Amino acid sequence: MPTTLLITFTIILTISLYIISRKLFLKTKNPLYNPVLLSTAVIIMVFHYTGITFEQYKPGKDVMTFLLGPATVALALPLYLNRNVLRQNLLPILVGISFGALSTLTTAVLLAKISGLDSLITASIAPKSITAPIAIEISLLTGGDPAIAVAFVVFTGTLGSIIGPGVLSFCKIKNPIARGLAMGVTSHGQGTATILQEGALQGAMAGVAMAVAAIFISFIAPFYIPWLVNF
Repeated sequence: MPTTLLITFTIILTISLYIISRKLFLKTKNPLYNPVLLSTAVIIMVFHYTGITFEQYKPGKDVMTFLLGPATVALALPLYLNRNVLRQNLLPILVGISFGALSTLTTAVLLAKISGLDSLITASIAPKSITAPIAIEISLLTGGDPAIAVAFVVFTGTLGSIIGPGVLSFCKIKNPIARGLAMGVTSHGQGTATILQEGALQGAMAGVAMAVAAIFISFIAPFYIPWLVNF
């Protein structure tokens, strides 16, 4: 298949599957129809049976990845529309995000150590709850492996998107600010996209949590993660 045609095919396939998965998810509210999980699984099956390799998929993937920048900037719109809520609750929001980011990092590292994982994987799992570009840089600074770190980031985001809203409901957490902050801190962009389906306020708070958590972890990671891994 010519390269241009293959790139077009992979882009159309990915976007079409995402749209179908999203419609299924919104209609059924079944976490197994999570758009990221379902579309990824179908794409893997399509590539398996058609013989398309990741190297052949990569040019199309790079085009879609480029669009992540404008998509992330678009999250500023619900934040702007809910700026008064953020201003009125700024201190508790910042404190909650800081403690949430610190606790998810610490818990991940301690569980990895208890499970007997080596220091490379333990350092790589530490930034699992922040967005991938920053997780890559943190893993390089703290003795981790960028590829492994990205794998943990994607897994965390997908798992959080699937079970996060259900866990929050099970714990009787109904406040939209709390639900948004929890999803943003634990499941970065994927969690933000998921909780945005509940409402603009939840999505705005998740966007704030994702950004602030990434900044906070970036400041403490160079000294905190190596200390915790070798503790």
